[in-house]
Amino acid sequence: MKAMVLNRLTDLSSDSAPLELMELPDPEPGPGEVLIEVTACGVCHTEIDEVEGRTPPPELPVIPGHQVVGRVAGQGPGASRFRTGERVGVAWIFSACGECVYCTSGRENLCPDFRATGRDVDGGYAEMMTIPEDFAYPIPDAFSDIEAAPLLCAGAIGYRSLHLAGMSNGRPLGLTGFGASGHLVLKLVSHLYPGTSVFVFARSPEEQEFARELGAAWAGDTDDAPPQELAAVIDTTPAWKPAVEALARLAPGGRLVINAIRKEDIDKGYLLQLDYPRHLWLEKEIKSVANVTRSDVSGFLEIAAAAGIRPEVEVYPLKEANRALVELKERKVRGAKVLVCGE
Repeated sequence: MKAMVLNRLTDLSSDSAPLELMELPDPEPGPGEVLIEVTACGVCHTEIDEVEGRTPPPELPVIPGHQVVGRVAGQGPGASRFRTGERVGVAWIFSACGECVYCTSGRENLCPDFRATGRDVDGGYAEMMTIPEDFAYPIPDAFSDIEAAPLLCAGAIGYRSLHLAGMSNGRPLGLTGFGASGHLVLKLVSHLYPGTSVFVFARSPEEQEFARELGAAWAGDTDDAPPQELAAVIDTTPAWKPAVEALARLAPGGRLVINAIRKEDIDKGYLLQLDYPRHLWLEKEIKSVANVTRSDVSGFLEIAAAAGIRPEVEVYPLKEANRALVELKERKVRGAKVLVCGE
């Protein structure tokens, strides 16, 4: 099989080709696993963090990619959940122990043995991959392979973020950062909370205009003040400045939900600007998002299919994964980026 392989950690600002196109043996499914012939794989900002060493793979080389759609091409011993040829998806959660206090209470995202697809094990920047069958998802017929791929992470993590924001209909919501996850959250809010106004903070005029096209009530820069205080803000950026600014935009009792696997050190100075009366007083809260559960993924797929939610996508052949990653780092993005095999 062909695969885009990460052999070294590097800085995408100076190294535009961190992944190497390689010919590798097809993987063999183990007990309880299925073999998937990959057709599409979404490109996520987390892959940049892997490449640049902020959330490094435990071992190299590794095949990145955790928003995977394909068809079952084989089953390992004991695997019987899916038929050969059935279309399935793979998300960030590759496996969890199933026995700890977190797994048995529906919080498998916090499991100490949580393994991430494309970081802790090989992922979907390849023509084939394997996955425990209990961590694969049937893909609703409503979506094409390319449409389904971003739903498996950008959509699912946005769905979890919205739940953690404690939203109810009519309460104003802020989104700071407007990439793959943000644009799907905006579409989801329109379906779940039709009386809710969404206010988008984004650095570029193009992102702001895109947000307005999708129905945002207002869009401005990170420093701009929206026309009203917000009940919650979901932050999907890798920087500290948007998080600090978002706290100042919250109404009393409001909640900031940080949907990011890490924050950059480059603008840590903004934390020194935290002013307790302005940013935190009056019972404001901060909540972080850690990974996803299987119920997040399956729940969002069901809702997205029923609501007709479709991501905006930019498509690249598998061999151009490096270009997709560099463009994502440079914020050349409108919606989500998806790699396709066979081109």
